[in-house]
Amino acid sequence: MKWSGFLLLSLFLFTACFRQERDKAVRAAYYWSTRFETDSVKEEFYRQHEVRRLYVRYFDVVKDKEGNVMPNATVEWATQPASNMEIIPTIFIVNNCMHEADTSLARKIWQRIGQMNKTHGVKGVKEVQIDCDWTRSTQNNYYNFLRQLRSLATHLGVKVSATIRLHQLAYMPPPVDKGTLMVYNTGDFTKMGEENPILGVNDVKPYLRHLKSYSLPLTAAYPIYSWKLLFRDGRFVSIVHREGQHPTLPTDSILERTSVLDEIIATKNAINRVRPAIHQEIILFDISRQNITRFTPQAYEKIYHP
Repeated sequence: MKWSGFLLLSLFLFTACFRQERDKAVRAAYYWSTRFETDSVKEEFYRQHEVRRLYVRYFDVVKDKEGNVMPNATVEWATQPASNMEIIPTIFIVNNCMHEADTSLARKIWQRIGQMNKTHGVKGVKEVQIDCDWTRSTQNNYYNFLRQLRSLATHLGVKVSATIRLHQLAYMPPPVDKGTLMVYNTGDFTKMGEENPILGVNDVKPYLRHLKSYSLPLTAAYPIYSWKLLFRDGRFVSIVHREGQHPTLPTDSILERTSVLDEIIATKNAINRVRPAIHQEIILFDISRQNITRFTPQAYEKIYHP
């Protein structure tokens, strides 16, 4: 009896420790605005939900009219990040920048990240992330770019991660330390009849057959944003980012599509059944006053819980 009691106690303690480790999963968020600013609403959100990591979009990489690759939409630092918040510099690269090989791009981006960190007092950077919706025609150039960037970063003890779109799970993983699976933009928002274009669990399920065997360590990012979509005569015109952005006709339709909590939870559960380790870090896309007040605190806890 004593021995069996000891075994039961050991099993209980092991299970409790395992659950505790799961509950310690990193809670993170993307900061995708061109102005980095911390206010009381965001501070309370970080505190209440124990957000410890921000993936801050530093700048985009685009082609200008002459075809030159250059930085664009650089983030403006209105306030400094809190000292207890880990910052992951994140760079969005437009896919057409990868049509031609450029052996100097990795070093230029690496140096610019370093300059921005120094200028704005961002210390202790352990990781940088690259976001690019690469295609089969740009895959080789993009992967070579990542190898060059990773070589520069590894020399200083910094990891490189990359975003992974659902359809990219079918291809060879990029040469980075880890990936972030972007679990959003799963439907066709250009169709008026598409009710859940941001995230629908049925749109995600066909891609999950590749998830278990995907050889790159992964984290997961889920949406908390909404879209306003302008349609004219039933045809998509544009995403409306601000009031008065586009002239509208009386017969135009502006439809709002938003992240749906039930779809997020159902998708998370479906992914969890295939690859539960992916939820050792959960990232919300993205932080803004509007987005972080969309759901209740209890709802965000459901999303963040591994």
